[in-house]
Amino acid sequence: MATPAKLGVQAMMLKDSFQELGAFATLRKVSAIGYHAVEISQIPMTPENVAELDRSRSELGMDIAALSVALETPKGRPGDSLRDNFEKIVDDAQRLGSTLLRIGMLPFEAMTSIGAVIDFAKEANDYAARLAEHGLGLYYHNHHIEFAKFDGRYMLDIIAENSPAMGLEIDVHWVQRGGLDPVRTLAKYAGRTAMVHLKDYRIGELPKSAFGLLAAGDHRGFMGEFKDVVQFAEVGEGNLDFPAIIPAAQAAGARYLLVEQDELYGRTVWDALQTSYDNLVAMGHADLF
Repeated sequence: MATPAKLGVQAMMLKDSFQELGAFATLRKVSAIGYHAVEISQIPMTPENVAELDRSRSELGMDIAALSVALETPKGRPGDSLRDNFEKIVDDAQRLGSTLLRIGMLPFEAMTSIGAVIDFAKEANDYAARLAEHGLGLYYHNHHIEFAKFDGRYMLDIIAENSPAMGLEIDVHWVQRGGLDPVRTLAKYAGRTAMVHLKDYRIGELPKSAFGLLAAGDHRGFMGEFKDVVQFAEVGEGNLDFPAIIPAAQAAGARYLLVEQDELYGRTVWDALQTSYDNLVAMGHADLF
């Protein structure tokens, strides 16, 4: 019988706290809510941070679920690259007990053409094969752009076809924003998906400023606000069918289900994480934390 997936947090949400409080103090607050797994993203993998992440494993029982990598060093963001830091990435993963690595986004340069996408996928596949020699798996995280079609085929399928050694990390919010059904998408990629991002999809209220634009005769401005009401949301606070999505993710073979919210709309990250935790427990998933 497969091991149940573990619920955790995607640390992109925590990058400000990592900077202000440090890695260990931040993860102590995460643990106090009830999360005991974290995927590291947009966090500098300095010796100090790596040491505190390791400390969180021994003192808090924190599971460092996955580490983020890129093909080349990100511009303007912290992170290690497979081209420049391969040995360090392997060493960090082995020290932290992480067997999963993930590429968080298609490189901007690769978005220029489908040929560039294929070149990215093939290079990522080469690194996936090299990482496998060290007992590490490489996975690709989708946004909505991967559901653009080329000759009737989704970009994500073209990436998957050209990188058979690389798995997938499915983000259900971005699947929905790409116009697909998360449950059917998880079933499609069953056996290849080790991680799933849980963030809800909410239609927000039109701001009062939109009606001010309308009253002023700015119909174009009003329609801009009208179109821009899709929001990220805490799990259970939007329209996604998580009672169906979570079993589908487990059936697809996911090892980790990671709560993430790209924008908080004035709430604190701690309030948002608490809401997602409370809603997931109310759905009957307390045993997955």
